[in-house]
This record gives sequence, C-alpha cells and structure tokens, in this order.
Amino acid sequence: MFSTNVGGIDRIVRIVAGLALILFALTGIPATGYNWLGWIGVVPLVTAALGWCPAYTLFGISSCPLSSRQG
Repeated sequence: MFSTNVGGIDRIVRIVAGLALILFALTGIPATGYNWLGWIGVVPLVTAALGWCPAYTLFGISSCPLSSRQG
C-alpha cells in the first residue's frame, strides 16, 4: 500500500514520544488546562505502527535504510 519511510530508531522515538504525550493527557500532571493536547500522541504511535509518515512523504524524507524500503 504505502512505502515504508520510518526507520527503526525513528519508530522507537515516535513510540516513546507518543506514550509520553498520552500519559500527560491521562494523568494531568502538571494540571495546566491543556492536558487534552496530549492526545495528539496518538499520531506518532500510529505512524510508528504503520512505518509510514504522510509528512515524510510530502517533504520527500525517509529515515529508512535504502535496502529495506518497499514500493
């Protein structure tokens, strides 16, 4: 379907960042009133799971090694 453009280290960073943002949204620590913005952490989790980032496609970026790209 889509060619992979998110590499291994990039995936790990996205998973950690996504989980941290969701944890911020769920716990509310610190209570700033903007904790709902933490739900944006779903985006990096989904892109890490799919191995494909639409923004990378738009800008022609890839963090994948050349030998493992599909498509």
